[in-house]
Amino acid sequence: MGKPRPHADAPPTDAPRLDTPPAGAPGADRPPGEASAGDGAGSVGEPRTATDSRARRAGCAYAEDAEWAVEEVVRRYGDVPVCLVGRGIGGRAALRAAGHPAVASVVALGPVLDGADGVDGTDDAEPVRHLRGRHVLLVHGTNDTRTDPELSFRFAERAKKVNAQVCRFEVHTDGHGLRGYAAEVAALTQDFVLGTLCARDLCRPLTDALAAPPPLGLRMPLASGFGKSLR
Repeated sequence: MGKPRPHADAPPTDAPRLDTPPAGAPGADRPPGEASAGDGAGSVGEPRTATDSRARRAGCAYAEDAEWAVEEVVRRYGDVPVCLVGRGIGGRAALRAAGHPAVASVVALGPVLDGADGVDGTDDAEPVRHLRGRHVLLVHGTNDTRTDPELSFRFAERAKKVNAQVCRFEVHTDGHGLRGYAAEVAALTQDFVLGTLCARDLCRPLTDALAAPPPLGLRMPLASGFGKSLR
């Protein structure tokens, strides 16, 4: 997501769509029915889990898609800050692509992460050092049965050691799709994106989560009805 631009600066109607990669772009030859970078699902009727090797490979492939999309934003609009937002496998892709210089922040909703806990950069551990200088928000449902919430907590713990601007929220009793508290998750994400891209003040729960030491700032509960007071 880049900085909002007036309609007058919008690309011409004949410009290629960002959601339709041209030939040769990452994902351009992906078969129909494959999951998009943000939905965390597999082929139709074939759900993935965190232990599914195909899901792990897909996360890396979608990271390439996300990096290509950031490059397209830079090519079209120049030096604008970007926030990457992804859910499920798309959350992992967003986190992995966040090292691009244009990325100012990243949101991972119920990310599908690898369970390895080796030293950063080895033993298949999810990398975190590239997140330095970025604002990072993770949100996970405590009843997620498709990807263990503890994996995102452990990831956030490691990321917090190299970057203080990391926070994580837990949505109690919600599952993988975060559908039970969809409005609250959307309000939290919107506040984070606008705050990190447009220099707006972040809401109190986000500022408290970013300032709190682990594990408090990494296990912040997302209150029911959050966002109503922001409107």
